[in-house]
Amino acid sequence: MEEAGGSTRRRAAPERDWTQGSIVGNLWSLSWPMIVTSSLNIIGPTIDMIWVGKLGAASIAGVGVAGMAVQLVSMAKMGLVTGVRALVARFVGAGDTESANHVCQQAFVISAGFSTAMVTIGIFLAEPILRLLGVEPDVVTEGAAYMRIMFVGAAAMSFRMMSEGIMQASGDAVTPMRVGIFFRFFHVALCPFVIFGWWIFPRMGVSGAAMTNVISQSLGLALLLWILFTGRTRLQLTLRNFRLDFGIIWRAVKVGIPAAVMSMQMTIGNLVLMWIIVRFGTLAVAAHTICQRVEGFVHMPSGGLGQAAGVLAGQNLGAGQPERAARSGWLAMGLVEAVMVIGSVAILLWAESLVRVFNPEPGLVEVTSNFLRIATAGYLFFGIAIVVMQCLNGAGDTIPPMIVALIMMWVFQLPLAYFLSQMTNLGVYGVRWAMVAGFVWAAVAAAIYFRLGRWKRKRI
Repeated sequence: MEEAGGSTRRRAAPERDWTQGSIVGNLWSLSWPMIVTSSLNIIGPTIDMIWVGKLGAASIAGVGVAGMAVQLVSMAKMGLVTGVRALVARFVGAGDTESANHVCQQAFVISAGFSTAMVTIGIFLAEPILRLLGVEPDVVTEGAAYMRIMFVGAAAMSFRMMSEGIMQASGDAVTPMRVGIFFRFFHVALCPFVIFGWWIFPRMGVSGAAMTNVISQSLGLALLLWILFTGRTRLQLTLRNFRLDFGIIWRAVKVGIPAAVMSMQMTIGNLVLMWIIVRFGTLAVAAHTICQRVEGFVHMPSGGLGQAAGVLAGQNLGAGQPERAARSGWLAMGLVEAVMVIGSVAILLWAESLVRVFNPEPGLVEVTSNFLRIATAGYLFFGIAIVVMQCLNGAGDTIPPMIVALIMMWVFQLPLAYFLSQMTNLGVYGVRWAMVAGFVWAAVAAAIYFRLGRWKRKRI
């Protein structure tokens, strides 16, 4: 296939017009690779913690606390990627691949600026940040070693996430999934060798866990860039006619900042919820932690379908088909609700068996099972909220989802969590019911805004 410049593009798969054909089929084809990719992104930190757990309590705490800072950085970066995804989807949907390529060029400028800031923080501020949190000196030592390497290696994470987002927004979700499978398996295989000094490798402890992350993500980045610049995906990138375009950069950042704020405040709010739960003892903290692990997997279909709906919404808006964009969102909501109903019924029936996979202690099984059963009432609503927010983000209308998320956390969940747990006889279960109340608000508010249709006229 010839381009304007005369170069031949090589493709791994034929073009597919995501603005045509079965919407349900399109949603499924885009969402399942995204669900797999999201699962792989959870596996990395989980594997790190499993191996680091064998180094002792200080190492666990250090990586855990430092990991919160790394997660905040990841959430901020995801927000910026959202802005780029929205622009790329619009241009691809309009058939304007030249403008889509121009956006991608500016996306790498954004990633370079973000990476520079993270490297600076990692070199100079890792230990002060941990001391500010008030952890013990040995935890500071372990955590700073992990955080410094992760932040210095932020360039690999930043450019990888941006490359992955570009491919998905263009309509290719399978290639990032394949690359993710490859570099995550490499990560899993290498991690214990570097942490414990097996075979020819030096013993690096928590630094080895961070180093494995950086090496594996760098490998994934190299593969993604090779695929993008050789045209083995839907959108071939080129640096031809590259120029700094602060207008495009600002458009992407303007769309991305609300999405970043939404993601980051959710992380901060969850830390406050944990602070409330800590008052009820170790058993409650452990139960809440297990619930979070389970919920991470429960919400994956919602996230994948939401991202797929966002890509379809963006491309259909670019193609001048706003009603098809809206149908994509509604159908995604219906599909995710069906998945959530099935998952909730399974949890209601087998909560105890699920908890015993993590820990068989009777007291912990009882509390965690109660947590999970309360949570199922929220799953039925939060799945809808995730889909709508992701769909709106994909369309470039990121301020309303940010407002909904802020109200959900800081007006409903946190005040109610404190009140119900401290001022009523619900105790720690009040925290879980407060979370359900927030999810109900988010689903209703997001669905009403989506129904109003103002997002269809959003210019970015």
